[in-house]
Amino acid sequence: MIESDATLREEIVRTVEAQREATVRLLQDLVRVPSLTGEEGAVQEVVAEAFGESGLAVERCEATPEGVSPYYEHVGAQTEFANRPNVVGIRTGSGGGRSILLNAHMDTVENGDPGLWTHGPLSGAVEDGRLYGRGSCDMKGGLATFVAALRALGELGIELRGDVTVAATVGEEDGGVGALATILEGYRGDAALISEPTRLALVPAQAGSIVFRLRITGSAVHAAVRHRGVSAFEKFIPIFEDLRSLEREREAALSHPLFDGMEDKVPINVGIVRSGNWAVTVPESLEADIRVGILPGEEVGTLQSLVEERIKTVANLDPWLREHPPEIEWFGGQTVAVEVPLDTPICEAVMRAHECVTGAAPAVEGVSYGADMRLFMHFGGMPCVLYGAGDVGWAHSADEHIVIEDLLTASKTIACLLIEWCGVAESPPGIP
Repeated sequence: MIESDATLREEIVRTVEAQREATVRLLQDLVRVPSLTGEEGAVQEVVAEAFGESGLAVERCEATPEGVSPYYEHVGAQTEFANRPNVVGIRTGSGGGRSILLNAHMDTVENGDPGLWTHGPLSGAVEDGRLYGRGSCDMKGGLATFVAALRALGELGIELRGDVTVAATVGEEDGGVGALATILEGYRGDAALISEPTRLALVPAQAGSIVFRLRITGSAVHAAVRHRGVSAFEKFIPIFEDLRSLEREREAALSHPLFDGMEDKVPINVGIVRSGNWAVTVPESLEADIRVGILPGEEVGTLQSLVEERIKTVANLDPWLREHPPEIEWFGGQTVAVEVPLDTPICEAVMRAHECVTGAAPAVEGVSYGADMRLFMHFGGMPCVLYGAGDVGWAHSADEHIVIEDLLTASKTIACLLIEWCGVAESPPGIP
């Protein structure tokens, strides 16, 4: 509908542009409230107020230990549940249209060293068309685009036929417990869209990851006679080097049209290493937390077996490790890779909406990071895509930012998508 109605499209573009200051101000308000994973309560109050002011019915739901414990493998261990509401805004349609669930997570990673930021991590500063601050890109900006789109439709008096549910969720950065909780609470749509920072590309496929803890035992002695002991750290080095080899082999061997040519297609990352307790003592133990990327089409169990076999093979080459084999623990938060076909209706609708706004079809890409897309698909039964402003290359980094023009482009695209996907109940006054 929207691609053939130039007048309506122009009105949407004009209205979103007119509300630029309000959209920027909302994102600044969100960025200025810290919302580290596990501490999202305060920012969710800002979200609830924005939803209410935009005419959405506001509901809340929280994860519970009993509710999420059966899903430990998918979202990891959870210890904090209090004051972590998921805030859901609902715009009920007049009936007869398709429904959609829009999702953005409100939790962020640590700010890092404030001295490395040009502008403070909670500043919300605007300079050269960019808005700076932790979460501006990943992904409070995405939430702002949803609100801006719905405000524009409200300003134009456009009534949709299908229901729109906007879920502002918690806990995405450590497994997705918030998205899971909203799904378990029964929130659904005929499709879902997550506003991850995709640089305005349509993403119908997300990679996944498996995470494990490796434990190596050594033998402690005084450093002055270190050759009498066994350094657990030194025993880790050949295993680390073989994991690097495994990464290169997988990068060369695996092929997927949306991931081929990607620099880090299936990265293996040693994220945490704990070893030793004193410079004068040979370390008697080592623990390393390691992430292995997985592409759509791969089975988690098969990849786990491959990793275990590679580590066992390296260990068997070492007399000490043969007698004291490394231990491997798959400790939760395993992220399944998922994809939807490009001819899925939600993919086609997003592509049309983006082209109507920009005049060109969006890039179509896969992403090598995990996202809540997998949860909405596996446990919510919804086809799901990623689309949003921002570059994930700035996520989690100092000087995280989002380009305001891209923020507005995403807002216009979402508004056009809602019109086509949900349907319009009746033409608003002044628009044929």
